[in-house]
Amino acid sequence: MYSLDDLEKAKAELQKWDDSFANDSSNNPNKHESQRKSARAKVRLITESLKSSGLIKLSPKEQTEKELDAAFPNAKSNEIVDLNGVKYQRKFFPLEKSRSRKSVTVWGKTWKNLVDC
Repeated sequence: MYSLDDLEKAKAELQKWDDSFANDSSNNPNKHESQRKSARAKVRLITESLKSSGLIKLSPKEQTEKELDAAFPNAKSNEIVDLNGVKYQRKFFPLEKSRSRKSVTVWGKTWKNLVDC
């Protein structure tokens, strides 16, 4: 179980590695990349854990996405579903790419409200 203090520590660690990368003059675009990826993953993990436990309040959009995920857990990419008379489309997007940036290592997912379009 994580706490808000753990989240702040993880964010500070991520900021430290991002600053190290920004201030590096070695002409190596991959320097500190594994540490930065690890820190980003930890911040995502802690944030999701705190949101699922209720320590961080979900936004209205996140609450709707949670309801959609529960109602349609196996929705495919670009699949259109109807929840309470509103149509939503499942979308996937890359959260993290490989070092070569040719393949995706972590995918994110969201729901797009088709009424807003």
